[in-house]
Order: sequence, then structure tokens, then C-alpha cells
Amino acid sequence: MSQRDLVAELRGARIVAPVHVREHVRQIVAGASTPPRRFTWRRALVLAVPAVAAIAAAVLITRPSSDRTATPPAPVELQAQSHGATAKSLGGARTATATPDAIAPAPAAGRVSRYGAFLSLRVGTADGVSSGVKRALQVATSLGGFSTSVHASTQGKAASADLTLRIPRAHVQEAITRLSALGTITGEQVDVQDLTTQLNAGDRTIARLQKQLAALRAQPESDRVRAAIAAVTAHIVRLQRQQSAIERAAHYATVQLHLETPAAALPSHHNGPLHGLGVAFHWIWIGAVYVLALGAPLFLLVGLAWFVARVVRRRRVDALLSRP
Repeated sequence: MSQRDLVAELRGARIVAPVHVREHVRQIVAGASTPPRRFTWRRALVLAVPAVAAIAAAVLITRPSSDRTATPPAPVELQAQSHGATAKSLGGARTATATPDAIAPAPAAGRVSRYGAFLSLRVGTADGVSSGVKRALQVATSLGGFSTSVHASTQGKAASADLTLRIPRAHVQEAITRLSALGTITGEQVDVQDLTTQLNAGDRTIARLQKQLAALRAQPESDRVRAAIAAVTAHIVRLQRQQSAIERAAHYATVQLHLETPAAALPSHHNGPLHGLGVAFHWIWIGAVYVLALGAPLFLLVGLAWFVARVVRRRRVDALLSRP
């Protein structure tokens, strides 16, 4: 018999264990102690307690603090630009006794400039805001100006108003001085843009086009010459209108005035010595709820997997012992 035939015969043979051997194995299995469980409630608690503490600490660190107060906005600074080259700044709250030169620089004599100013005033009462609006309109009218928009609102003891005034540029310093007397200055800003250079460039362009127009008119008349004369004339008219519009806009300075009552003071809360402890327990409880909500499904899945593995292992052992 060859070696291959011997191996095939041994594999095909089915050796049956004696009855007393199988009985002895069953007794050994029945008397053996149950192996220790890998998953116990004690181990689960050991893992859950640090997780709860970590989540509670993270919630306490990242939660928004209710004791933080909003930082008051910094006062608006006055920024004045003269002839497009120099700048001047005046910051902080001022009283109504400030001099005109300190509040707003005077427009440069002999120069055309676009002048804009902003003035924020604090008025004691809502009636004071209403009276301030009327007095501001009177100031603008008395100096030859007018108002382009007025917005006022009142809510209880709080009131505010926003006005946009157009004041002749020659009287803007006086207007700002008189308007600043309506309350306490809390913010101010002045912007002065020189337009003289732009106007001079426009005048030079118009003069050059007028010379070109005169040369065209001296040429013999033809369709091409007439078309060129019409185009140059239209260009000159358009530039002259732009120059006039710039000069008219620069004649008036734009003054924006904001009036408001003081902001109501928020009541201060004095916390007791145990306030921090109460807050800590509160957020620990919230952290525990998060752990329960997020960890319960995970614990259920782990328990189900452990139960299925145990059932499968027991069935395999029973199948092995039941084989003859």
C-alpha cells in the first residue's frame, strides 16, 4: 500500500471515542468553573465615570460666561483731511465748550473742497432730544442751509434722532459749534476732500478743447469738419456741466447729527459665595445628560454584541460535545 493510499484511508476512517471517554469529558465540562466574564458592570462604571467627568469639564470650560460684560465701543475719533494731504485726529468724549477750531477745521480760503462732518451728542432726556432736533433745524436755516433727512424715535425714557443737514461751506465751523452746544459730544468726525486740483484739470481740458474747436471752425466746411465740431462741442458742454455740478456740491457741507439719551444702566447682580458651586453642579448635571443620551446607544450595542458572542460560543461547545 502506497503512502498516498494510507493517508486517504486514515482520513476516510472515522474513529469513535469510547462511551466512558465521552462521559468523562462531559463530567469535566460540567464541573469546570465558569470562566470570568470580560464585560462586567464594574468595568463599565470604571470607564463611564471618567468619561462623564471629562465631558462635564469640557462643558464648563467652553460654556459662555454670563458674567462677561460687553466692552463699550470706543469713541469715534475726528479725522480731518485738508487738501487731500494732511490729517488731524481728535478722540474721546468732549464737552460742549470745545472751540470751533478744535472740533472742525475751517475750510481753506481760495480752495474748493468737499466738506463732511459727523457729530454724536448725548442728551439727558427724551424731551431734550426732541428740543435738540428743533434747534438743529433752526441752526441750519439761520445759516442758509437746509435738512435733507430727519429720523427720530422715542421708546419710554429713551430717544434718539439722526439728522442730515446741508450747510454753506463758509459757515460750517459756526454750525458745528452751535450744534455741539445741544449736548455732550460723544463722537465726532470730519472729512475734507480738496477738489481744486480736479477742477483745474477740468478747466485745462476745456481750454484745450476750445482751442481745438477754434481750429476746426477755421477749416473749410465739410461733412467731416462739421461732425468733428459737433463732437468737440458736446464734449465741452459735458465737461462744463460736470464742473458746475462739482462746484454746486462743494458749496454746501454735509453735517450728520446724532442725538441720543444715555443708555439705561443694567442692574448689577451680586452672587453669593456658593454661586460658583451651584453653577458647577448645574453644568455637571447637563454633562451627565449628554453622556446618557450619547453613551446609552453605544452601551446597548456593546452589550448586544457580548450576548451574541456568548450564545454562539455556547452553541459551539454543545455541538462539539454532542458529536458521537
